[in-house]
Amino acid sequence: MRRQGPSSIPRVVVIGAGFGGLAAVRALRRADVEVILIDKRNHHLFQPLLYQVATAALSPADIAAPIRTVLRRQSNVRVILDEAVGIDRHERVVHLVSGREVGYDWLIVASGATHSYFGQDHWDRHAPGIKSIEDATAVRRKVLLALELAETEEDRQRRDALLTFVVIGGGPTGVEMAGAIAELAHRSVSSEFRSITPNCSKIILLNLAPRLLEGFPQQLSDAACRDLTRMGVDVRNSTAVEDLGEDWVVAGGEQIRAHTLIWAAGVKASDAARWLESSEDRSGRAFVDQFLHPDGDSRVFVVGDTAHCTGPDHRPLPGIAPVAKQQGRHAALSIMAMIRGRTMRPFRYRHYGNLATIGRSHAVVDFGWLRLRGIVAWLIWSTVHVFFLTNFRNRLIVGLNLAWNYLTFARHARLITGEAAPAVATIRAEFPASKGEDHVRAL
Repeated sequence: MRRQGPSSIPRVVVIGAGFGGLAAVRALRRADVEVILIDKRNHHLFQPLLYQVATAALSPADIAAPIRTVLRRQSNVRVILDEAVGIDRHERVVHLVSGREVGYDWLIVASGATHSYFGQDHWDRHAPGIKSIEDATAVRRKVLLALELAETEEDRQRRDALLTFVVIGGGPTGVEMAGAIAELAHRSVSSEFRSITPNCSKIILLNLAPRLLEGFPQQLSDAACRDLTRMGVDVRNSTAVEDLGEDWVVAGGEQIRAHTLIWAAGVKASDAARWLESSEDRSGRAFVDQFLHPDGDSRVFVVGDTAHCTGPDHRPLPGIAPVAKQQGRHAALSIMAMIRGRTMRPFRYRHYGNLATIGRSHAVVDFGWLRLRGIVAWLIWSTVHVFFLTNFRNRLIVGLNLAWNYLTFARHARLITGEAAPAVATIRAEFPASKGEDHVRAL
């Protein structure tokens, strides 16, 4: 799909169908351009609610929609299910993993980010992060299997380890995950098991920073910590993870036996900076100028988690959905301006506030001019997240599920997919009884 000679219709290639990429494509719906959207998955995912899938509150289809369905009425778009592996800026070509090449007149790179283990990449086998539906369902399976195993486990120490859940990271993802697991283990399922009571499960939140939610004001951070503690979460701030394995973690000089470890401590950008041969920061994000161009290349825009873009305070913008959506739209409008011979405007991020939920009726909201916590903040958080879902079906289903979960504590998506019995046997073989054994690494 290389460009063969001059063409009357400019081609815009967008890599990634996340928040930034989809916002860019939608902004080009009335432009006289050919849009090529490339993504290795066939669906757009609302990542802020992935933890709800991981804790059995929502099903994967509730927060995802097929890309072709989302864009079915936009006739100037062609969707390619493939993965970008390189970019030749001189030839204006995107290389795909299938071996194909896609030429472009303008390129928008919105390839997102993945987990960062800060140089300890082997930890991902034992402490998975949550960036995709596959990640979320794998964590859900592990959490639910741990509860099922604990129901019939006779060895006390092994049972305690099965009912210990460790979340690593004190940002919004870690806080939301810890609160959701606490609700699941302490309230949602305890009435359905015969030997597991609300007091049996232990949820530990390990946070390297001195306080939770560092992007929020101190008073809201303290409120989130108090709410989590009331929910039964053991919050440990200023605690570094030193090592971890299959069923243990060493943090703050203490060995913790836990079957379920979940990583929410950091992310790293895709390989886009390397593809573009651009300068990058420590997280792998490509440095961009005020127009979102890497190295001043006016034919290329980098947006979202892939871009290192500074705000008015000269600090990097956070990797959150509003930033990606505004940057994607700005890139599209800039391309339209260039096609019409107009002057581009520099990107200016408009910050509307921060939101994080701690659990049922507990959330914190920071609008700058207004700071809220408790049930009102939770209602605002729920409304905002439902509103920004991709289509009406998802908004309706998620809205009803959130209301139902609030009223009943029910977690209707508690499905252990695949055959559970072989998995149980494997876990028991790899997770020996405590008697006479010390499989936890010695300090």
